[in-house]
Order: sequence, then C-alpha cells, then structure tokens
Amino acid sequence: MNDANKKDAASQPKGLLPFWPHYVLSELIAWYVILGVLVTLSAILPAGLEDKANPLLTPEHVKPEWYFLSVYQFLKVAAVFSFLGAEAPRLLGVLIPGILLALLFFLPFLDRGPKRPARQRPWMLALVVIVLLVVIALTIWGQYS
Repeated sequence: MNDANKKDAASQPKGLLPFWPHYVLSELIAWYVILGVLVTLSAILPAGLEDKANPLLTPEHVKPEWYFLSVYQFLKVAAVFSFLGAEAPRLLGVLIPGILLALLFFLPFLDRGPKRPARQRPWMLALVVIVLLVVIALTIWGQYS
C-alpha cells in the first residue's frame, strides 16, 4: 500500500464504509429495491377508481373559503335563470362573475371623468356601494346556507 491509501484507511473509523462509492451505491441499491417493491405492489394491487367527478355538482357539506363564498352562492342562486334553458344557470353562473371581475379590472379605464372626489361622482359611488352590499350579502348567505 502506498502512503495515500494508508492515510485514507487510517482516517476512516473501523466498520464504516467510505462515502464514495460504497455508501452511495448501497443507498442507490436500497432505493431501487424499495421502488421495485412499490411498483410491484401497485401492479398487483391497483387502486380502484371511484365515480367520475362532476365539476358542476358540489356535495352539500363542502364549502369554499370565505373569500369565494359570494361566487359560490351566486352559482347556487343562478338557478333562477332556468327559464332561459337547461344550460343557462350553469353558463350564466360562471360568466356573470367573470364579466364583473373583468369590469373591475377595466374600471380605471372606464371611469376617466375629471372629477375625482366621490361626492362628485354619485353614480359610480352608488354602483360601488350596491356591488359591495351584494357581495357581502351573498357571502353571509353562502356561509349560513
């Protein structure tokens, strides 16, 4: 043995494998054995498929977080549009909140009047108050419905 090998052997505590290549290879072998066992088990005992999820039917006990409750309640209330056709409540229940969100995004571009104080823009102030009251009412209704 040359001097470098003697130093390496002397620096290793007895009974421990050197990190490279022995320890790394033993870890890789162990992980591949575990992976093989998992693949074999999943092939022999596959998980059964449940019924296909219906994205338009929410179970009764499931509710979204509070910040989505107004939209959730609006989807439930959209059944009033059923006189327009069978698909109208679903379609309008999704489209109307999206259109309102787009209007909120474009509001600074739509309201470009020179008067800035809220007292001098009563129509915009009334619209904002009505929208806020509807959102608050739908949120509270969604929580307790």
